[in-house]
Amino acid sequence: MRILVLGAGGYLGGHVTERLRALPDTHLLVGGRSPAADVTVDLASDSPYELARALAKAAPDAVVNCAGAVGGDAVTLTEVNARGPAVLCAALREAAPSARLVHLGSAAEYGPGTIGRRVTESETPGPAGLYGATKLAGTLAVGASGLDAVVLRVGNPVGAGAPSTSLPGRVTALLAEAEAQEAGAGAVAGGGAYGSGDGPGTAELRLGDLSAYRDFVDARDVAGAVELAAVTPGPLPPVLNVGSGEALPVRELVRRLADVAGFRGRIVEADGAGSARSAQVSWQCSDITAARLALGWRPAHSLDASLDALWSSRTPTRAPDRVAAP
Repeated sequence: MRILVLGAGGYLGGHVTERLRALPDTHLLVGGRSPAADVTVDLASDSPYELARALAKAAPDAVVNCAGAVGGDAVTLTEVNARGPAVLCAALREAAPSARLVHLGSAAEYGPGTIGRRVTESETPGPAGLYGATKLAGTLAVGASGLDAVVLRVGNPVGAGAPSTSLPGRVTALLAEAEAQEAGAGAVAGGGAYGSGDGPGTAELRLGDLSAYRDFVDARDVAGAVELAAVTPGPLPPVLNVGSGEALPVRELVRRLADVAGFRGRIVEADGAGSARSAQVSWQCSDITAARLALGWRPAHSLDASLDALWSSRTPTRAPDRVAAP
């Protein structure tokens, strides 16, 4: 089986690629802008004709689209998240119409949830911001393509290599810096992201509002869902939720990550530092029943295992002074 992964250099794309490489009797192809890519692809700028020529040479049995933008201006988000899937579908119809397409969507497409309720795939989407809106546009393009395609609406992924654009990644960077400062000075001291203190245990980790609830899912479990979606025979539902099926307060995730890091200071939620999306979407939780029924998939990793993997992959880089909930 020939599987082409687009966006393999990204966070989830890396986990997906690692998972698919281990599949027996599978030839994995990597598509992207890098000169090292097997297939040169830029979904933000390629024309359908250019992309179709590249896909015809690759002759994939399945295509996994992990390419996406989580930040940036409106042009970037629209080019990558909305135009990209539309161009990909047009090219696949021309060059590989029988290939299975697995596209990574986002739970942000649903918008604000109802506290205490898991959202199903039949819910009418109502994204609260531009990111969710552009991801929804990509999902709609895939759904209208007529291809053998499925969109995996992913919750909030956690795991090794989480980028600093995500809350787990940003908090990990802050904690790694605190660890480095304490190792160098015997204590975390001074201002900036960590407040001030006179010795170990007196540091402050200043964050934004952490009151929102999110459905956190291990990046390895996302990769497992992608594998099943790529190889499961027969037609699949057009959209499947991929999450943990449980909502957790963001402050609980931060507290548990701080425990994993051995952080002994205080976690302070600074007034006015929260994101607009956190205020608009205070609850997010996905019903994952359909993925279990269609793919036989269910999450295998606990949040603690996810946080252990995240902390083990840390690098002591400079992080923003304040971070807000996703």
